[in-house]
Amino acid sequence: MKLGLGTAALGRPQYINIRTKNIQKTDLAAFRKHSFSVLEEAYALGVRYFDTAPGYGLAEKLVLDWLQTKNDPTIEIATKWGYTYTANFDKNAIIHEVKEHSLAKLNEQWEFSKQLLPAAKVYQIHSATIATGVLENQAVLQQLSSLKKEHHLTIGLTTTGENQIEVLKRALDVHIEGTQVFDLFQVTYNCLEQSLQEIAQELIQQEKTIVIKEAMANGRIFKNKNYQHYSLLYKTLTNLAQEYEVGIDAISLKYCAQKVPKSTILSGASTIRQLQENLKAGTFMLSSQDLVLLDAFKIPAHHYWSERKKLTWN
Repeated sequence: MKLGLGTAALGRPQYINIRTKNIQKTDLAAFRKHSFSVLEEAYALGVRYFDTAPGYGLAEKLVLDWLQTKNDPTIEIATKWGYTYTANFDKNAIIHEVKEHSLAKLNEQWEFSKQLLPAAKVYQIHSATIATGVLENQAVLQQLSSLKKEHHLTIGLTTTGENQIEVLKRALDVHIEGTQVFDLFQVTYNCLEQSLQEIAQELIQQEKTIVIKEAMANGRIFKNKNYQHYSLLYKTLTNLAQEYEVGIDAISLKYCAQKVPKSTILSGASTIRQLQENLKAGTFMLSSQDLVLLDAFKIPAHHYWSERKKLTWN
């Protein structure tokens, strides 16, 4: 099982989830020190894949600073372009990030991201959608293809929303000079949102890399009185966690790893304790019966994403 560390929660104090209370982290220096310590612990525990983005507040700069303390060619950094963080650590901000899939934004953000070379192995479009037209923007695609050749990068994209399978299918058809541009796909997948299964086998057959994000459904897998319709899921996950003597988080991460073999599963841990608990996913195997049990909690993609849209930044 390959577990990577996503840095969204390390680069900014707020993210989309089910919590209704804000944790006050107004001391920027303390926040940065804490996040640095999580990166350090991840490395100590064997994590070598780190996913970041300029849209994650301090994250990309933090990863760069941390990387400069290491001399290890096995470290893989995946970063992205297309989102600009705008909240400026203001917990009352109305707009936290702005999407722009233009050639100008790609070039602007690459100017900073290229400092992560040679550890930067993956460069992704951040939340590619049909609506932005980025998969048809020849200038952008040509530039990505050029970066791929010049720096030996794996070019990928991340998906969000109920049409993420359509985006993946479109991306597979994108070619520059007869060569597919995209070789890595970072996709939302968990026991509630299982639409990836529609195309997973095709991606595997084409030898594409799959990276799974939001394995914990932005916190919806954890018992919450506001989501009574998931009561049976909560009970099932609790029983499995007790059986394997791990947390619900480890069960969810392991489910994704076993359902999509050879994928990289991202932990979104924001503390050392969470990270340690997440890594317990590598200590056991779910039975085929367990997998069938969890498969049964699949919900329609439009329900999943409609519910996600109602979550707040906390």
